[in-house]
Amino acid sequence: MITVRESAERSRFEVLEGDEVVGFAVYHVEDGRVALPHTEVDPAHQHRGLASELVRIALDTARDRGQQVLPYCPFISTYIRRHPDYLDLVPRAERATFGLVAVPDREG
Repeated sequence: MITVRESAERSRFEVLEGDEVVGFAVYHVEDGRVALPHTEVDPAHQHRGLASELVRIALDTARDRGQQVLPYCPFISTYIRRHPDYLDLVPRAERATFGLVAVPDREG
């Protein structure tokens, strides 16, 4: 069974298979925004959508908390590019930094 949980004491979200942590997305709060610098999944568990599920939960959590996101991790910025419903989480003025300027958003 695959689950994702936040480990606030370690400043990361973790994806687990059973009881084993097989991946994580590190975060820290930067000027009131959630910076996401790194995502990693154990090579033995890659290519199964675990990183995408991990990122989806991290972004949904930020949205639920009313937080903006700084997707420094290339995987996360690519995920947002492929799922533009999350683009509104990235401050408009910061989007070019993450290669998100050409992504259509819901704001017009």
